[in-house]
Amino acid sequence: MGTESDSERMADRYDKTSPWPLVIVLGLVLSEIGILFNVYPVAIAGLVMFVGSVSGIISEAGYVASPWRLVSGLGLFLAVVGALVIWTQLDAVSVDAAATAVAVPANDIVQRGVTIAATGGVLAIGGVVLPRLRGR
Repeated sequence: MGTESDSERMADRYDKTSPWPLVIVLGLVLSEIGILFNVYPVAIAGLVMFVGSVSGIISEAGYVASPWRLVSGLGLFLAVVGALVIWTQLDAVSVDAAATAVAVPANDIVQRGVTIAATGGVLAIGGVVLPRLRGR
């Protein structure tokens, strides 16, 4: 009758494998280990890998034209989350108290918040600057 079996149709279809899931998992693991044990380079590298791979997979799926705006948006989100983590550890709600907590961290939670906020700031700025540098 001219109908193809399921195995013939599957053989004709071209499947491409994406590397993003592995990079997402590796970024998440590295960021969690770095944040948990206050190892700044590992935490920052893990968060950058995670955000970059999430942006890449969403761009590859065709939901966005360029991943750079998403990198900036997720960076801003991380900066806000890091600032909220720092803010929860303050005795008084003021800019001076926040500056003192960041300059002289009283506990490990403030250091974790600083790591998250700093990484978010780097990603937010990088998502704006890097596309312009690549365009030159």
